[in-house]
Amino acid sequence: MKQLTFIIMSMIILASCGGNSKSEFNYSVDKFADVEILRYQVHNFEQLSLNQKLLIYYLSEAALEGRDILYDQNHKNNLTIRRLLETVYQNYKGDRTSTDFIAFETYLKQVWMGNGIHHHYSEEKFEPAFSQDFLTNAINQVDISLLPLLADENIEQFKTRIFPVIFDANLYPKRLNQEDGADLILTSANNFYEGVTQKEVEAFYAKMVDPNNHTPVAYGLNSKIVKENGQLVEKTYKVGGMYDAAIQRIISWLEKAANIAENDNQKAVIQSLIEFYISGDLKQYDEYSIKWLQDTDSQVDFINGFTESYTDPLGMKATWEALVNFKDLDATKRTEIISRNAQWFEDNSPVDNRFKKDEVKGVSAKVITAAILAGDCYPSTPIGINLPNSNWIRKDYGSKSVTIENITDAYDKASQGSGFMEEFMWSDNEIAQAKEYGSLTNNLHTDLHECLGHGSGKLLPGVSPDALKAYGSPIEEARADLFGLYYMADKKMVDLGLLPDKDAYKAAYYQYIMNGLMTQLTRIQPGKNIEQAHMRNRQLIASWVFDKGTIDNVVELKKRDGKTFVVINDYQKLRDLFGELLAEIQRIKSTGDFEGAKYLIETYAVKVDQKIHTEVLSRYAELNIAPYKGFVNPVYSLVKDKSDNIIDVKVSYDENYIDQNLRYSRDYSVLPYYN
Repeated sequence: MKQLTFIIMSMIILASCGGNSKSEFNYSVDKFADVEILRYQVHNFEQLSLNQKLLIYYLSEAALEGRDILYDQNHKNNLTIRRLLETVYQNYKGDRTSTDFIAFETYLKQVWMGNGIHHHYSEEKFEPAFSQDFLTNAINQVDISLLPLLADENIEQFKTRIFPVIFDANLYPKRLNQEDGADLILTSANNFYEGVTQKEVEAFYAKMVDPNNHTPVAYGLNSKIVKENGQLVEKTYKVGGMYDAAIQRIISWLEKAANIAENDNQKAVIQSLIEFYISGDLKQYDEYSIKWLQDTDSQVDFINGFTESYTDPLGMKATWEALVNFKDLDATKRTEIISRNAQWFEDNSPVDNRFKKDEVKGVSAKVITAAILAGDCYPSTPIGINLPNSNWIRKDYGSKSVTIENITDAYDKASQGSGFMEEFMWSDNEIAQAKEYGSLTNNLHTDLHECLGHGSGKLLPGVSPDALKAYGSPIEEARADLFGLYYMADKKMVDLGLLPDKDAYKAAYYQYIMNGLMTQLTRIQPGKNIEQAHMRNRQLIASWVFDKGTIDNVVELKKRDGKTFVVINDYQKLRDLFGELLAEIQRIKSTGDFEGAKYLIETYAVKVDQKIHTEVLSRYAELNIAPYKGFVNPVYSLVKDKSDNIIDVKVSYDENYIDQNLRYSRDYSVLPYYN
């Protein structure tokens, strides 16, 4: 599970904390629409051994080779549209300062940011601000051999097929639809299903599930469902199957990495992943996952494959993602303390004892330095990850958690001096708390969310991991967030040396409630509901405690000078409410209570207070801050001597957003236009 939580927004909050000015490193790269593109530094890369640097290089190449898989998963026309836009951009001979061309360039940048034609966070389709006539004239300037036409397709047929996808707002409006009562498959634009209904898919997979199987595989994780001759068929992502060309290239780099692995365990992990890519067998995927989580000795680590199911409305099919990293040895001491005390946290959780793990196994956590982001981790990336997602593996073997500290550092450094805090915080007291403890408590909350939150609790016997269906992801993220929030205020945090002061947690509490009730709404278009799982999670928690705390006035919204502010009147009672909600959400998860999950999400997590929303958007606009952040990757290059021996790997930070994406499309694009 990824941590895409309030911390991303609180990086903006911390931006006005003062302190040192930006270093000479240029964090900000580009800005367009609602996005700012940043760089991140790969701290201490030069201190790694040559073998470790080479391992990062090979794993990074394997990561970049999967880029087109994600585009195609997000929508069946994404690769065609991206290649069309890039071809026009590179070959346009008209006025590049015209309003239409500038709008066209912005749209292309948005497509890169969203890995397709839908927004990476809101799930809404982008609306181009250039005209169909402009695109027609631009296409006419391009050599037809460069355009992504199907076999025997002419330009007019191509435009008839593709233009409505770009310009018709009513066609494929949402990548992921979670509207209650709708056929979630037919109304979602992703490419996990084609020509099938939600009922057909649910019946298809229901036949496979054995509730008595202690080690159930994650059915459908790595496949697309289509209908052939009236029957539902899985097209598996594997060698010889769907996405074969990209997977073959991923494997070629993984084989190079296996040959220089740091140790036998790491080599076995890589070889197991290769075997999964070859077979597509989900039992093999579980074997790989177990080997991966048990490798805690290697300094270099990676994620590569079909991992998270946020974009599937049924929460089954996984998007492709990759992350290459290495351990931050000093910062990891913090997460090691948490891991060693995992059983204490589980035993003292406010949830019903029936839903607690009797024995917490294999919990490991570390702070990492990201070396490359790819797939569903690029350009927008999580700041924390906990894997594997399989409940039975978590129960029997544990999980591995990471906090990506060089990414949070980049958010912080790039946003200094924004004025966000002064605009939205109630008083100097909350500002002072954020200045002193905000960064520390944000990172600690990520540690607790990933290391303990996702790894806590258990399902009762016979409960399917998919029982909550479309509500599963926001419920799971809320569970992990609440675990972290509840323990943030515990005396244990001070006793373990994780927080320096018994009141430090208040910085995290205030930022979380402010974000959940107000400031995250900067990411929602006027009149829209909340669709994204992490945003639903945050509003669920903030709105629920606001509602339940009304009698005791725990949290209130106060007006000053015509502006609304969050005020927390009783932090201890707020913690009690976090614990109460955690207990209920764990019950829902453990028992597979679909109706309970539906009630919480539909009541507290979806609808937006339009008056608050309008006000927040107006105040935020005055600050000129992009609500979303993405990243460009560093570039790695091999250094060779006169005999062609590799003597070093260099990292550079000179590539801009446009050049990087065009290079990726040139060097890592082997899939057909249409899959």
